[in-house]
Amino acid sequence: MSIKSDKWIRRMAQQQRMIEPFAPTQVKREGERRLISWGTSSYGYDVRCANEFKVFTNINSTIVDPKAFDARSFVDVVADECIIPPNSFALARTVEYFRIPRKVLTICLGKSTYARCGIIVNVTPLEPEWEGHVTLEFSNTTPLPARIYANEGVAQMLFFESDEECETSYKDRGGKYMGQTGVTLPSA
Repeated sequence: MSIKSDKWIRRMAQQQRMIEPFAPTQVKREGERRLISWGTSSYGYDVRCANEFKVFTNINSTIVDPKAFDARSFVDVVADECIIPPNSFALARTVEYFRIPRKVLTICLGKSTYARCGIIVNVTPLEPEWEGHVTLEFSNTTPLPARIYANEGVAQMLFFESDEECETSYKDRGGKYMGQTGVTLPSA
C-alpha cells in the first residue's frame, strides 16, 4: 500500500471524478481575503466545510446513544461561520463529494490551524468504493466558544492505494452511509 501524490490525485479527479468540485492546486486567497487553505497538496487533498452545521446541545437532557440517536440533540445552523460551545461539538459536511476507487482507502486528518486552537476534526476512514459528502465532526476541547469557517479548509484527505483489490468493498456490503449528501446523523 502506498500514499498517493498530487499527480495521482489530479489524474483520479479528472478521469474518475473522485473529488467534485476539485481544485488542482492549493487555494489560499479569495481576492484580498486570506483563507484557511484547501485543494490539492503534495500528498493529499484539503477539504472544505459546507455551510450546513448541526450543533450539539443538551436542552433535552437525553443520553447520547449511537443506536438510538435523538436528532433533537442538535440545533441546525446554516451560516458562513459556526460557533461551537465550550466542551461541545458540531457536525458538518464537506463541500466536496467523493467517489473512492476500489483499491483505495482514504484517511482524514485535521488541519493544524484548527488543532492549534483546540478544535479536533474527526472523520472515520473512507472505505473502498464509498461515495458521498463526508460528515465531519468538530470537537471543541476548550473552555471557550470556538469558530469554524464554512467554505474554507478544515481537514486533509490522504489516499492509500493497495497493490490488490479488496475482496469486499463498502459498496459490495451495502454500507448504510453510501451516497450520503447532507450532514448525516448516526444510524444503527
